[in-house]
Amino acid sequence: MNRPFLWVGLLLVGLLGLGSYFLWSNAVPYDEIIDHGPSPEARANPYLAAEHFLRQHGLSVQHANGLERLATLPATGNSLLLLGERSNMSPRQVEQLLAWAKAGGHLLLVAEALWDEESGKSGDLLLDRLHLQQTLSDEPEEPAQARKKRAPDLTKLYVDNETAPAYFSFDTDFNLTDPKHLAQFSANSAKSSHLMQLKLGQGIVTVITDSDLWKYPAIGRHDNAWLLWYLNQGTDVTLLFNSDVDDLFTLLLRYFPQALVALAALLALALWHAGMRQGPMRAPAPKARRQLLEHLQASADFLLRRSGQGVLLHALQRDILRAARRRHPGFEHLDTAEQQQALEQLTRQPSHVISQALGPLPAKRLSSADFSRQVASLQTLRNAL
Repeated sequence: MNRPFLWVGLLLVGLLGLGSYFLWSNAVPYDEIIDHGPSPEARANPYLAAEHFLRQHGLSVQHANGLERLATLPATGNSLLLLGERSNMSPRQVEQLLAWAKAGGHLLLVAEALWDEESGKSGDLLLDRLHLQQTLSDEPEEPAQARKKRAPDLTKLYVDNETAPAYFSFDTDFNLTDPKHLAQFSANSAKSSHLMQLKLGQGIVTVITDSDLWKYPAIGRHDNAWLLWYLNQGTDVTLLFNSDVDDLFTLLLRYFPQALVALAALLALALWHAGMRQGPMRAPAPKARRQLLEHLQASADFLLRRSGQGVLLHALQRDILRAARRRHPGFEHLDTAEQQQALEQLTRQPSHVISQALGPLPAKRLSSADFSRQVASLQTLRNAL
C-alpha cells in the first residue's frame, strides 16, 4: 500500500535533482559593488578627501575649529584656509588675520556676502577690508531643461609654461570684482570671475566665490583637486571650518559665571521689591451693598469702554425702529422722510429732535455732555413708542 507513495517520493527527488543541476549549469557568477555612501568621518568632515589629497602630495595638513589656532600658527610657510561660516567674526579678529597674512602667511577665504551699492559695503568684514566685491553674475535666466543640455561653464586658469588651461567647477552664479585693481591674477568663467589673488605685505590672500568644488564628490572632477594643491604648494596647510565667534553671553558664562549669578539675583530682588505692596491690602466691598443699579452702571461702563459710543447709540436706534415697525405696519418700506413723519405722529416729538437722534453718528468721539444728550433723546423717543 505504501509503494505509490514511494514512487511519488522518488519522482520528486529526481525532479529536484534535475532542477538543481539545471540552475547550477546555467548560473553565471558576477561581482556587484554596493555603494554605502560616504563614511561617518566623511559626513562629519566635507573636506576629508581634500585633506587626503594634499597629504598624498606631500603637504602637511591640520584641521582647526576656531581662530585660537592663529595665536600659535607661524605666518611664513603656512596656509590658512577659511572654509567655514564667519558672520560673527569681530573687527579685531579681522585685523589679526590680515596682520598674519602681512607677516608672510597665505590666507584663503570664501566670499560670504554680496556687495550692497546703497550702503557701500557687503557685511563681510574681511572681504570689505580687501576691497573686493562679490555680486551675482549677469548670466540670463534659463529653463532647467536648457541648463541640463548646455555644457557646464567651467572656470579657466592659465598657468605659466602650460599651453592648455586648467578647468574648475566654481558656482557661476557669483562674480568677484576688483574695483581698485589690486589682484595679481584671477580665474574666470565665460562671464564671471571666481578666484582672485592679491599680495598683502609679505603674504598672499586668495579669495574664491565658493569652496564646494573641494568637497566630495566635486573634488574628483576636472582640475578641482589640482587647484587646491597649486594654491597651497610649498606650505603647511591648516583648514578652518568653524570660525564662528562666541557671543557676549557665551563668553560671560565661560569666564564670569559668578558675575552672571550675582546679576540674576540682583534682578530678582529688584523685581520682588518693585512688586511689593505699599500699605495694607484693601478689603473687598461686602456683597450686601451691591445693588442692581450698581450692576447696571458697571455693565454700562464696561460696554462703553469695550465697544465704544457708536455701538451703544446704534443699539438704541435699532430699538426705536423695531418699536416703530410694531406701532406702524409697513414702516420699514417707507423712505427716510416718511419714516420721520410717522415718528412725529407716534411720539409727538418735533422733527429736528427725531432727525438728530436717528441721523448718522459723527466719526469722532462725542464729549460726555453730547453723548448724554444723544442718549437722552433716543430714550425719550423709545419711551414714547
